[in-house]
Amino acid sequence: MTGRVTIAPLTATAFAPFGDVIEVTGDPDKIINQGQCGRYHDLARLDFSDGCAGISLFKANPRSLPYQLVMVERHPDGSQAFIPMTHQPFLVVVAPDEGGRPGHPQAFVTKPGQGVNYFRGTWHGVLTPLHGPGLFAVIDRIGGGANLEEFWFDTPFEIIGG
Repeated sequence: MTGRVTIAPLTATAFAPFGDVIEVTGDPDKIINQGQCGRYHDLARLDFSDGCAGISLFKANPRSLPYQLVMVERHPDGSQAFIPMTHQPFLVVVAPDEGGRPGHPQAFVTKPGQGVNYFRGTWHGVLTPLHGPGLFAVIDRIGGGANLEEFWFDTPFEIIGG
């Protein structure tokens, strides 16, 4: 399993098998704060086998394209949401599960203001900001156990711009 993967824009439809796109679209669900704030409610399906949801901050080094994908990971005990704290795009890499191993990867680039929530057990690349600072709020499972599986490719995939 080797080759190139071309980046596509991140859309809710294309990403649906892997998780949720967290973004503001359309009209808010509710107007709050004396009419000064629109609330877009419950945008991600958080799913944990046990433990609880926690919010952490991740600060990742920016990467450049073409990007060499050498490894993907997944979290069998909980979903994992990445919400950028800047308005810079980042690279999102996912792969379908094929019998307990990742299938051919797919790559997406976010628009400024988009985040993602990976479903529990979804193979995905590591946090890959394309610009600095790579600061993200991460909502994921806090609890016992490793909750991490890694898969290292024999030959890296080259992720290229679309």
